[in-house]
Amino acid sequence: MDAPAAELAVRLLHPDAKPPARSRPHDAGYDLSSVEALTLGPGERRLVGTGVAVAIPPGVAGLITPRSGLAINQGVHPLNAPGLIDPNYRGELRVPLHNAGETHHEIAVGDRIAQLLLVPFWAPTLTVVDALPASPDDRGEAGFGSSGR
Repeated sequence: MDAPAAELAVRLLHPDAKPPARSRPHDAGYDLSSVEALTLGPGERRLVGTGVAVAIPPGVAGLITPRSGLAINQGVHPLNAPGLIDPNYRGELRVPLHNAGETHHEIAVGDRIAQLLLVPFWAPTLTVVDALPASPDDRGEAGFGSSGR
């Protein structure tokens, strides 16, 4: 697998759009900000625009992940976290936000609503087989709770 590109092309599609940005130099995620002002009621979900499009290189996927403070303090998080952005998608990054809290939550233009995490992925050719090879530790088909407490 080739090394990912050192730069990520970002297109601003809206006058209020902000480029994805890391808060600190060693942060993994890039904050995504809203270009919409809205109120999310308890239990409500809305697709919120960021006004940003990106050119993710081949072999890399974008994951839309929650902002931990927004999730724990307000109960607001991306509904399908993590959301997947394929490397061939060039449209606006939009975030399906859900208010799992008990109060209304105001989102202003420019508020950080989620994070973009870029991760390499492996997409091998699939082969249908009659049986899978044994797992290295003999776990086999043991699933939920199989390792004890």
